[in-house]
This record gives sequence, structure tokens and C-alpha cells, in this order.
Amino acid sequence: MASYDAIVIGGGVIGVSIAYHVARLGGGRVLLLERGQLGGGTTAQSSCIVRTHYSVPENVALAQKGLEAFENFAAYLDDAEADAGFTRCGLMIVAGEGPRVAALRETLAVARGLGLDADEVSLDDARRIHPLLHLDDIAAVGWEPRSGYADAYLTLTAFARNARRLGATLREGVAVIGLARNAAGGVIGVETTEGAFTAGVVISAQNIWTRELAAWTGLDLPLTLSRHAVFTLDAAVPYTRELPVLKDLASPGKLYMRSYGGRQLLVGDGNEGEEIATPDTEQADVALDYVAGIGEQVAHRMPAFGEAGLAASWTGVYDVTPDWNPVLGALPGVDGLQVAFGFSGHGFKLSPIVGRLVAQSALGLPTDLPLAPYALDRFAAGHLLAGRYGAGAVS
Repeated sequence: MASYDAIVIGGGVIGVSIAYHVARLGGGRVLLLERGQLGGGTTAQSSCIVRTHYSVPENVALAQKGLEAFENFAAYLDDAEADAGFTRCGLMIVAGEGPRVAALRETLAVARGLGLDADEVSLDDARRIHPLLHLDDIAAVGWEPRSGYADAYLTLTAFARNARRLGATLREGVAVIGLARNAAGGVIGVETTEGAFTAGVVISAQNIWTRELAAWTGLDLPLTLSRHAVFTLDAAVPYTRELPVLKDLASPGKLYMRSYGGRQLLVGDGNEGEEIATPDTEQADVALDYVAGIGEQVAHRMPAFGEAGLAASWTGVYDVTPDWNPVLGALPGVDGLQVAFGFSGHGFKLSPIVGRLVAQSALGLPTDLPLAPYALDRFAAGHLLAGRYGAGAVS
């Protein structure tokens, strides 16, 4: 039976970031186990937007640290070759008349209170920054100049390469099928399809497979699985890398958009997706009627895309908690186990700081930011991380 100091379950960007940070913080022998291929699950389906626009202050603090890591990724990893593919194009948020204007302004104020550059700009300035926009129905525009988007493959492989450089072992094609427990109920390792492994601490970053952890521990881990569609549009006018990420709170779909490949427009729906019963990373059909409906909303905001053609489409699944925010750190009554799940669409942008915080918690070190707001017991206690926009991935 092989023995390690720390075992990480799950090889998405969160799990690989945790493995890297455990190794970097002196966690000893580190083993990561991934049932399929590294990054082959929901990480590969991410839209990879990197922003700090949250109305929950704790989320702003996390996102701020995540952004700083993406901005200086090579220095963050102490690896001159590391590249997250980060494109700083800014984030623009537009809202029509009604309650979302107040929510937008209050959210910008939260960011400024934490030292971020987040301001309301005039419609004229918005048109200058983003000349493709139709803004006649817009009452307020927010602007984050430091935000942008990155690349999931580059980010994950940089974490993986540097985790291995620091001595971690990352194994693909090994599924964890249970936890090894001692007489007191503490976790002392894992059972896998290739036998048992012991460890001083086990860290679950199982994402949409976290319900397995609930079965293994007997704990109620509130989680729904929500499938979302993303597609790209190609028009005569390119959506270049210099154009901002756009969040359209005035659209029925609360759409998010960004450049894709330097020419196409990537579009996603910000509403709740299709709830599915079991974890599934297989591609689902994206109905053309759905594409047409979202396309009409895109054309309203950007008339140049009124005649755009569909270039590609895909689906991804969120692991959604009741307040659309993650559970991080220790679980009550289960010694030797740490978790990171329920990112509800936030995970990629938070992966650097979440990896560090969960690694610190697993090693018994002081954490750079408090994890208490993200504890599991907040749901039973009614201390949800409620945002000004209501439940959803923009909270």
C-alpha cells in the first residue's frame, strides 16, 4: 500500500492547482488521482473569463487574488515559461432601467472599497471603448479595465508541469471509489480502481462528481448539476481581442460575451441551465431554436452580429450550491478530509487562489483569506453568500 502525505482527488484546474500549491508549501509527497484525463472534464468546457465583478465581498477578495495571479502567471509559478494565455481586454457590464442598475452601482462600490479599478462610465465612453454596442436602452455601464479571459489548457498544464517539478505525482485513469477510514472515522487514505493509498490528508476536488463524496461520508452536500450551452458566432465584423468581455444584464439571458480566436464572438447564457440528474461531460445537443433566440439578443446589443453565422457550440456542467458559491476547507466531523466543490461557474477564475487557500488549510497553515464564509454549515445556519443580483454565476 503506497503512502503519501497528501492525496488530491480530481484533475481539473482546481485539483491540479491544489496539488501544485500543496507541493509548493512543503506538503511532502503529493499524489493527484484523476479518473480520466487531466482537464478532460468541466475545465475543458470553461469560457475562462477572469473578472472581479462580484457583489459578495468575500468573492471579490478571492477574485482579486485570482486576477493578480493571472496577470503575472510566470512570476506566480516561478516558471519563466508559464503562460495562462491571459488577455487583458477589460470587462464591461451594462444594465437597463430597473433594480439591476442599483445592483450594478453597489457592486462597483464593493470592488472600489477593496482597492480595485471599477467605475461607472458614461454611454459616450462606453461607445468609445466598445464601438459595436447599441446602448439606447442602457441606463448604467460598469467598467473593469484589468479583467479579461485566459486559456484553460495553458493554465492547467502550467499548474501540472510545476506540480511535477516540485515532486508531485499526477496519475490519470485512476478512479477513487471510496475513502479509507480509521476506527475514529477519520480519513486516512483512498480506495481506488488500482488499490488503496494512504495519506495524512485527502483533498476532494471532484466537481460534478462530489455526490460520491456525500455517499462516502454520509454528509448532506447540497449540490445540483446544471448544464449550460455556449456557442461562437462569426460575422463580417470581427470581435477582436481588444474588445471587452461584455456582461449584458439588460438582456433576457443576462448574456456574457468575449472574443474567441481573435475574430469570433463567444456567447453564453447567464440564466440557470438545464438541471441533470447525474454527472455527464458528454456533449449535449444545442438546439438551433435556442441559438436563434440568443442570437437575437446578441444582435440587439451588437447590430453588426445580426447576420452572424454559427461557428461552433458546446455544453458544460456547473456544480451548483444553494447560493451559487463554493464549499472550501474542512468538513464537520470528518478529520483528515478537505474539499473544494460547488463553484457554480466561478471555478476557473478562482483556481490560483483557491488552490493556495485549500492547500494552506490542508496543511494546517494560516490561510491568506478566511475560509469560514465558505464552510458547509452556512447552508444549515442560513448564512448564505447572497449577492445583489440574486442567485447566479454573477453573484
